[in-house]
Amino acid sequence: MNVEGGCYCGRVRYEAAGEPMLRAQCHCRPCQYFSGGAANMFMLMPPEGFRYTKGEPRRFKRDDLENAVTREFCGDCGVHLTTRRPGLRAIILKAGTLDDPSQFGLSQMAINAKDKQAFNCIAEGVPTFEELPPR
Repeated sequence: MNVEGGCYCGRVRYEAAGEPMLRAQCHCRPCQYFSGGAANMFMLMPPEGFRYTKGEPRRFKRDDLENAVTREFCGDCGVHLTTRRPGLRAIILKAGTLDDPSQFGLSQMAINAKDKQAFNCIAEGVPTFEELPPR
């Protein structure tokens, strides 16, 4: 699978090649901040198939958290593009940034459901985990 995408203003663009390792939704509180309240729909993509093709994202990492993730976003329009988690050999690619979001398909699971808000929906039959699934 090959996907392309970028931010709202078009200053940062990317392409990702390879088979998605996971398509999921995260309901954790930090994802709610970044999504504006909704679940964060994401795909885990192989890092060797990912590259920025235009512009360079800004990066943010909390220095007060152990094993904090690095979030990459457009410094102009603020769109959150990817997350990089220590110890995870994958790019966490935000589904809403795909040029064709229908390429995301359906979530294979919902994670961190303990933080889910009443206004968020998890489709019937989607495996749901209160925190992260067992590895």
